[in-house]
Amino acid sequence: MNAITFLDVEELKYEETTDPELVDAGDAIIAVEAAGVCGSDLHPYHGRERGLDRGTIMGHEFGGRVAAVGSGVRRFEVGDHVVSPFSTSCGECWACTSGLTSRCIHGQLFGWVQDGQGLQGGQAEYVRVPLADTTLVTIPDELPDPTVALLAGDVLSTAIFGAELARVKDDDCVAIVGCGAVGLLAIRAALARGARKVFALDLVPSRLELAAEFGARPLSVDQPDLVSEILDATDGRGADSVIEAVGSPAATETAAQILRPGGTLAAVGVHTEPHLAISPGSIYDRNLTYSAGRCPARRIMPEALKLAAQESDLVGRVISQRLPLAEGVEAYARLAAREEGWVKVVLEA
Repeated sequence: MNAITFLDVEELKYEETTDPELVDAGDAIIAVEAAGVCGSDLHPYHGRERGLDRGTIMGHEFGGRVAAVGSGVRRFEVGDHVVSPFSTSCGECWACTSGLTSRCIHGQLFGWVQDGQGLQGGQAEYVRVPLADTTLVTIPDELPDPTVALLAGDVLSTAIFGAELARVKDDDCVAIVGCGAVGLLAIRAALARGARKVFALDLVPSRLELAAEFGARPLSVDQPDLVSEILDATDGRGADSVIEAVGSPAATETAAQILRPGGTLAAVGVHTEPHLAISPGSIYDRNLTYSAGRCPARRIMPEALKLAAQESDLVGRVISQRLPLAEGVEAYARLAAREEGWVKVVLEA
């Protein structure tokens, strides 16, 4: 089969690799129809996260048809249309039963192989899924565009989780820092939880235009009156909560600046810096709550798929490019350069 593989920092290759095989009784092999390129895929690409083995197949967002199942799989059969979360989960351990499926004690992240251990990714023609019965989710027939379903496996679930972490409630004023796929979808998640007003912050004009379509008031991060504009719109208090969907020190600092005393900063962007950009004292002095963590996507996917079905056209707008798998290497380079108009790429095998 063909796949996008990691060679070194900022060096990927579209090449022929070995087809996956069933290893355990609970495995399934998925014939991938669509695979997303996620913002967090850029961390190993840029070398901000290290340890990935040379030759690892990239990607943790994928959907397709079941091509083979192990003898222990009960919920799925060949031909079923499925989508996967970005990590596997057993459904039975303390983490899974408490709703924290992303921290399953048996879970593994797709697209991360280190020192020979781990799972190959989904930016390929086929992918092996362990713990298939408790990991995979059926794509609902009522979803007009099945490709949109793969968003539920990561970015849409993460957006919903961000609104949950931020404790968004009726009549809240919410700010979103970063208008990539997660940030744009977080606008819809916040509004679905009853937010009265949503600000969306970014630097890229095309992303800010999309944010307006999604129902937010777009603000450029580099405008000099950014903080005062948000303060003026909130009776001088600041936002009730901020969802930070970038994963950088600058994004954390911006989020803290526009947050009211007693507000909640929910960080769903993947951070790789060694220290938090805001001090414990600043959190204490303003009674802030800082919440962060990997989204329990498998738990949230049913809600995410429901939202995707209800707002399929709008949710699908975050997919800015649909390209053949063979063009994946170039897609990484263009996303890494933050080119205008590039938000979310889906690779079709």
